[in-house]
Amino acid sequence: GNMAAAAATAGREEPPLGLEAVVEEAAAAAAASAGFRLTAVRREPAVRLQHGASGLEPLAWSEDHRVSVSTARSIAVLEQLSDVHSGGQDMVIHRTAVPAPGAACMLKVGPKKEVAECKEKFASSVDPTVSQTFMLDRVFNPEGKSLPPMRGFKYSSWSPLGCDANGRCLLAALTMDNRLTIHANLNRLQWVQLVDLTELYGERLLEAGYRLCKADTPCGELGDFPEFQRRHSMQAPVRMEWSGICTTQQVKHNNECRDVGSVLLAVLFENGNIAVWQFQLPFLGKESITSCNTIESGISSPSVLSWWEYEHNNRKMSGLIVGSAYGPVKIIPVNLKAVKGYFTLRQPVVLWQEMDQLPVHSIKCIPLYHPYQKCSCSLVVAARGPYVFWCLLLISKAGLNVHNSHVTGLHSLPIVSMTADKQNGTVYTCSSDGKVRQLIPIFTDVALKFEHQLIKLSEVFGCVRTHGIAVSPCGAYLAVITTEGMANGLHPVNKNYQVQFVTLKTFEEAAAQLLESSVQNLFRQVDLTDLVRWKILKDKHIPQFLQEALDKKIESCGSTYFWRFKLFLLRILYQSMQKTPSEVTWKPSHEDAKILISDSPGMGNTEDDQEEGTSKQASKQNLGDTGKGVDIDDTAEDSLHQSSDSGGREPIVEKLLEIQAQIEAVEMHLTREHMKRVLGEVYLHTWITENTSIPTRGVCDFLMSDDGYDDRTARVLIGHILKKMNKQTFPEHCSLCKEILPFTDRKQAVCSNGHIWLRCFLTYQSCQSLVYRRCLLHDSIARHPTPEDPEWIKRLLQGPCTFCDSPVF
Repeated sequence: GNMAAAAATAGREEPPLGLEAVVEEAAAAAAASAGFRLTAVRREPAVRLQHGASGLEPLAWSEDHRVSVSTARSIAVLEQLSDVHSGGQDMVIHRTAVPAPGAACMLKVGPKKEVAECKEKFASSVDPTVSQTFMLDRVFNPEGKSLPPMRGFKYSSWSPLGCDANGRCLLAALTMDNRLTIHANLNRLQWVQLVDLTELYGERLLEAGYRLCKADTPCGELGDFPEFQRRHSMQAPVRMEWSGICTTQQVKHNNECRDVGSVLLAVLFENGNIAVWQFQLPFLGKESITSCNTIESGISSPSVLSWWEYEHNNRKMSGLIVGSAYGPVKIIPVNLKAVKGYFTLRQPVVLWQEMDQLPVHSIKCIPLYHPYQKCSCSLVVAARGPYVFWCLLLISKAGLNVHNSHVTGLHSLPIVSMTADKQNGTVYTCSSDGKVRQLIPIFTDVALKFEHQLIKLSEVFGCVRTHGIAVSPCGAYLAVITTEGMANGLHPVNKNYQVQFVTLKTFEEAAAQLLESSVQNLFRQVDLTDLVRWKILKDKHIPQFLQEALDKKIESCGSTYFWRFKLFLLRILYQSMQKTPSEVTWKPSHEDAKILISDSPGMGNTEDDQEEGTSKQASKQNLGDTGKGVDIDDTAEDSLHQSSDSGGREPIVEKLLEIQAQIEAVEMHLTREHMKRVLGEVYLHTWITENTSIPTRGVCDFLMSDDGYDDRTARVLIGHILKKMNKQTFPEHCSLCKEILPFTDRKQAVCSNGHIWLRCFLTYQSCQSLVYRRCLLHDSIARHPTPEDPEWIKRLLQGPCTFCDSPVF
């Protein structure tokens, strides 16, 4: 990610006019541009969609690694998992869907009976401008009558991480017939609709008599066609976007203030109004809505929306960037009541004012650091026809500076989709002919310029048409919706829509990014860990440089993140050493499919419509990988077979045992570190020596039981706790036979009568109820918080898995 910065500094100083200097400069420039060469490699599997993609920007990738695809019948959601328990080299994808509602959405514009009468009147009007406008307008007639019904989704948008009850992302979905709903995926399999915002907003407008403020002129009669149109356009959403999470203060009954997280959803309507909904977190439904304010943007024919969030001297600025189908782009101020530390602009800022008929299709706003001005700045990029409009905003002593320009000559067709890697500001644009451009912003003294290069998807997938792209949260992959391109100058007879994946980073770049990570959480970087996983499974060893760098990090810094990273690498290495079972039990064995079967275990794709596709692709992938890779793999396989024939299978078995011992050691280290954390909490929060459902004495004894483990902080902490507990032990009892449960194993508790209970890895209490939660990768289990748990235990129970960082369901 720092390549752009390096290249920017390389071009900073003016060369003296000597010949050597010019040569050096040319060499430096060549090296810099070589750093930008992107080799896109296909990543299996390709996921077939049951229905065609629909709407604008049909693809979005959430911060918690889920790709949503708007289609004509549902939103398909593909969740990327970095599975440590599967030895298959393909990406592991968990598939769910948000179905489209069965009934068409009718906007509330007045009493039912009156609306029906008016519709009848307009449809049979003698004035063709009224009757035809009415009949052909899909907002008035979503179920079509003479036209085909409006099915499918217009747009979907992911909230930031930390908004639903599990601390993950919410999905806002807008159907073609203007129904805007918010969904959450709480139990891994199904999506639940939490609220229908179209209905709520309609009710609000009805109560307010379709006026935004009291001073508005009283509205006309519904029987007047312009009034009928106005009431529809003020509540037909065009797009919606989530803000970042902000903090609000809530005053409790005893006048104490507590900080509450909240998130805003801005909804842009056809008439240019923007409704800003404020939700309290975690968002549970209607009761989590705190407010809804409507702002008039003054933009006619609005087409797209994006949040502008800017931090300057610890003051947060916010606003909404709105683009129009006629060309203009401007920032609208947003005044946020009750949100701490937020400021806004005094008046709108026009970023582009020409009504040049180039529709603004997509807007991305990327926060960056300006290396020369030494301050934060915002880069706004908008796709306008085939061009990219960019605007750099930064606040200095002189006020708000705005630099803008267009990047031309990127595409010969209009841009259909644009996506940005928020971490380094790289922007990707794509037109329908399968050409993707990567634009890297490079700062100059005044503003910036873009290095750009072409990614030809035809070189990766063959001839394809592209319908949308999205980049993964850490920039490792690009997801693309493709259909067949032309063959021999003819269009394909039928279209198969699929989501395909392309790598944007090399294994080395991914590993370096994981080592230097600021978030220090493996789950939040699944796209990077997946690239690393792929490489280890292919090569059957962990590259030397990565092992050395990781050991250095572990020695020099106390963070358990690097231990978890090490555990991840060892587990993948263990998987890569396992012999793949030669026969997959649930598949009928066809003679002709022998070659395919060896690749298919652990595909992670048990979708019935993909099965044949995936195994064929797997065999193709093994052949179509980089030429060198195939030979190595084959020889490795052969040598395995030979050694096993001659009875020399021991080295592999010994190697597996050795890796297993290392895994045990790392898991033990992580467990002890977490136990220390839990005991620290116990020491801080138990004033009297009461039992707080944490087996304190057991954890202390377990930590001290190993003579080889000598940790001074642990010893001191345990000394303090035991002094506080005096001689009391508070043992846990088996709920079946009332015997004492000893603490001999960190993962389970076994009583003297042989009853076995699993232990909660967050509190180390034995889970004696039938229901408990599991982490996403099935690494460990945790109990549910109970009403009598104190706050600090509830806080502990909200933690992610201590081995793989994934959330717990």
